[in-house]
Amino acid sequence: MTSTPTETDLRQGRPPLKGEAAGPPAGDVRSRLVPPFMSPGPRLWETLRIPPATGDALARRAGWAGPLLVTLFAGLLRFRDLGSPRAVMFDETYYAKDAWALVHRGFELSWPKDVDKLIIERGGDVPLPVDPAYVVHPPVGKYVIGLGELMFGFDPFGWRFMVAVLGTLSVLMLCRIGRRMFRSTFLGCLAGLLLAVDGLHFVMSRTALLDGVLMFFVLAAFGCLVVDRDRARARLAAALPADGQGRVRPDAEIARTLRLGARPWRWAAGLMMGLAIGTKWSGFVVLAAFGLLTVLWDVGARRAAGARNPYGAVLRRDVVPAFVATVPVAVVTYVVSWTGWILSSDDGTGGYYRNWAATEGQGAGWTFLPEWLRSLWHYENQVWGFHVGLTSPHTYESNPWSWLVMGRPVSYFYESPGPGQDGCPSDVADKCAREVLAIGTPMLWWAGCFALLYVLWRWALRRDWRAGGILCGIAAGYLPWFMYQERTIFLFYAVAFVPFLCLALAMTAGAMLGRPDAGETRRVAGISGVGLLVLLVLWNFAHFWPVLTGEPIPLEEWQTRMWLDTWV
Repeated sequence: MTSTPTETDLRQGRPPLKGEAAGPPAGDVRSRLVPPFMSPGPRLWETLRIPPATGDALARRAGWAGPLLVTLFAGLLRFRDLGSPRAVMFDETYYAKDAWALVHRGFELSWPKDVDKLIIERGGDVPLPVDPAYVVHPPVGKYVIGLGELMFGFDPFGWRFMVAVLGTLSVLMLCRIGRRMFRSTFLGCLAGLLLAVDGLHFVMSRTALLDGVLMFFVLAAFGCLVVDRDRARARLAAALPADGQGRVRPDAEIARTLRLGARPWRWAAGLMMGLAIGTKWSGFVVLAAFGLLTVLWDVGARRAAGARNPYGAVLRRDVVPAFVATVPVAVVTYVVSWTGWILSSDDGTGGYYRNWAATEGQGAGWTFLPEWLRSLWHYENQVWGFHVGLTSPHTYESNPWSWLVMGRPVSYFYESPGPGQDGCPSDVADKCAREVLAIGTPMLWWAGCFALLYVLWRWALRRDWRAGGILCGIAAGYLPWFMYQERTIFLFYAVAFVPFLCLALAMTAGAMLGRPDAGETRRVAGISGVGLLVLLVLWNFAHFWPVLTGEPIPLEEWQTRMWLDTWV
């Protein structure tokens, strides 16, 4: 898919505005392969009464300074009272203990059912169990959680620490990814800011569950592919000939035959996707979707460079390297993540099912394979049966049709302290509510529904590669759950595609702002609209803050935040 100039690109084919650096000559293929980054126009510096030289220096530094400031804001939010509530919340009862076992024994252990209270009281002084546990998720996410426990202890702060780190870093990544995609520091930082104040991302960054870790690796893989796309296109542009006026021209032979090199960023994407799969199996869908996406991006690059049959050129030059850099790398990474289980004993004292090939699996076929591999395959087969057959009803389960409109959030923690207890003001009439509710910021998600329609239009009718990338990320994290509507599933699974929803909103904001050379009335209207949207999202996040953090509030104030009956 080729790139089409839009509101978020520098205008092509027009004279530069006063004070704006001249772009590439009109008709230059380089500007299609490697679009320039936007720079603030002179009107901004005139309005702020900043000298042009100072403004240019600020613009150069803003590429990193802006994302870092947004990330600092996100980090302050996520690490504030991270150990509160001092309790084992929701599925932390599984992953915090599994993580502690993994970093000490290399495989999960079977804990007593009533051990959570003892862990809160004694932390690392609780003895490790002896028997292995049957678990249904791979180990990477639990190793991440366990790293925080090793550093800060077997307590709520310890098991939430690394998830908060990854949640904060994901904001930085999204700022930089958005900047690279839209060629705009402002829109990149806007996408990151929206992620920083999304309630679901915020709660998942402060809870020791696997989905926040999965989100990080999925976003990291996408970011690696975006960088790879830019570098591959720059290599194509550098190889194309220039005419007498310095304009880079398409060349069918070069576009058809040029090899694009080792492409280390695509290998890094394969590693990230392997870590995503090693966190939750839903990463396999991401691997397939992103693998197809990077190949289609190569098709667009070779078409822009002049290839008459870009699909044939990509089939000959790019498909095999793309496959090798992603699928085998991801699979090897996944298998390596099981090293602790693989190295455990197969005499019955190691990981669950570790001795299957030496006992029940003798003569079961494929005996030429190593016993650890046969045992691991059997384990995975059993886990697959569990996942597809999970239909046990749960109070907070929800159908994926309701996710985008926040139909049924998940309550991770709830207490009703009386007046003067556990932070509840002593002058309240009745009692307080103290809740941690996994819910997206409603204004952000509801606006995101309209943004998705805009992005879908941009991709379907304009073939905008950025819209295609955003939709790919959302589809990979969202659509597979419609195949398992009878399964017990939850809204918080949606955190895997929240960053792409924020990118969709940022892209829509770019369209609202209008062209850089638009009239003053149009620009003022666009800026006002975007500013109002951002203020509404910020207010909404602040309004829901108490029910995102477990802050005690009077019951009537809690009730004013339960906008829908299905939220209770």
